[in-house]
Amino acid sequence: MSNDHSRAPVLEALTDYHQKERLSFTPPGHKQARGADPAVREVLGDAVFLGDVLASGGLDDRLTRGQVLERAEELMADVVHADHTFFTTCGSSLSVKAAMLAVAGPHEKLLIGRDAHKSVVSGLVLSGIEPVWVEPRWDAERRLAHPPSAESFEKAFDIHPDAKGALVTSPTPYGAAADLRAIAEVCHRRSLPLIVDEAWGAHLPFHPDLPSWAMDAGADICVTSIHKMGSGLEQGSVFHLQGDLVPPQVLKMRSDLLGTTSPSVLLYAGLDGWRRQMALRGEELMGGALGLAAEVRAAVEEIDGMHVNDRSDFCGPGLADDFDPLPCVIDVTGLGVTGFQASDWLREHRKLDMHLSDHRRIGAQITHADDQDTADQLLAALKDLARAAPELPRAPRVEVPEPGELRLAQAMLPRDAFFGRTKDVPLSDAAGRVTAEMITPYPPGIPAILPGERLTEPVLRYLRTGLEAGMNLPDPSDPELETIRVVAAGEESVK
Repeated sequence: MSNDHSRAPVLEALTDYHQKERLSFTPPGHKQARGADPAVREVLGDAVFLGDVLASGGLDDRLTRGQVLERAEELMADVVHADHTFFTTCGSSLSVKAAMLAVAGPHEKLLIGRDAHKSVVSGLVLSGIEPVWVEPRWDAERRLAHPPSAESFEKAFDIHPDAKGALVTSPTPYGAAADLRAIAEVCHRRSLPLIVDEAWGAHLPFHPDLPSWAMDAGADICVTSIHKMGSGLEQGSVFHLQGDLVPPQVLKMRSDLLGTTSPSVLLYAGLDGWRRQMALRGEELMGGALGLAAEVRAAVEEIDGMHVNDRSDFCGPGLADDFDPLPCVIDVTGLGVTGFQASDWLREHRKLDMHLSDHRRIGAQITHADDQDTADQLLAALKDLARAAPELPRAPRVEVPEPGELRLAQAMLPRDAFFGRTKDVPLSDAAGRVTAEMITPYPPGIPAILPGERLTEPVLRYLRTGLEAGMNLPDPSDPELETIRVVAAGEESVK
């Protein structure tokens, strides 16, 4: 097919569906909004229901002879320089699991940066893959993890030559990026594939001033959330594939194993429309976002008590290799408040929702959708926060461990610990036990504790003090963290 990026196959097929006034005797049962509850229609609008049709036997015929989805995926692959692209409607949480399963299987080793998202850990639990953790580069001053270096992957492969490949997260939710080209070369010297969790990098291909993206850097599989930094709807994700180290049929089989048989055409339409938007106007739109972010960052730096983490903070020897300025991460330590407090105050008093919030930072994500008006509202609210901060109660101190104390030893496979016999023990008795659950400060969703790791007092103290200070821990079995689920005595098998 010719790669005419003015076309949008999914959107065109939806238009055709409505113009032909097709009558459906299939799911979804609301039948083009007619059966939807009137109160729901009032809130959502009928456009949502009108876009909600079957992918096959609706948008396309029962044998998908119109190849609507295939044409949309080919156009997406072309715009990001991939050989193959697959749309998914279960978020990058599904996509990254499918990528892992395409590279390694039960009891096989996969090198993984320890700053991986919780979805990667879920993939380990489901698959039985043995993780070989590669240490991120820790900024001890800012208490922040940046992606691991190529040298760290090289050393891990030397120690574990039987590993089947590697997985790295870049960029991080904070905007720190890895040297993907160098990591890909480390893998390819061994004829092994590199998976990049690029969930936060949908925008990277569309402006030269942004960090390099995975396909241009030579990665084999790249997972991208179009809803995070793009214009897709929530859960709209893609994974891209290039080269011959992972057969496309295998990747599709693994995706089918995990994915839904009832994909949302609404999400497909969002993915397809975003690709067309970026192919036609991406550099212009991203250039505008970068210019606006630069103005916002400079203005925030002028607010007493606030500091915008910049390239000079995040990049350098022992730190990140590159930097995306659009997450706009603001250190509020100088205000004497935590990021949790700052985020809560902005939501309650100024109706602003921040993205990241941790023990000392908030993140104000700038995208191509922002303009001078939204920027002005953000800056006015941040100035108000600076004025209000002295009156806010002193937050409990989050006891963040030193880098050497933050890492827990992996005593068992994540799957064995998660599915084995377990016991809930008081937090005060948990040090030295092997955890059977995942505990993840969110956002950004990087597990502090994952199944199979041996617990230590500094990490338990970090989570306990974090919870008291307002940290969001959505996944422990005891939300109050008075107890923690561990592997039952006698079940531990040290590797």
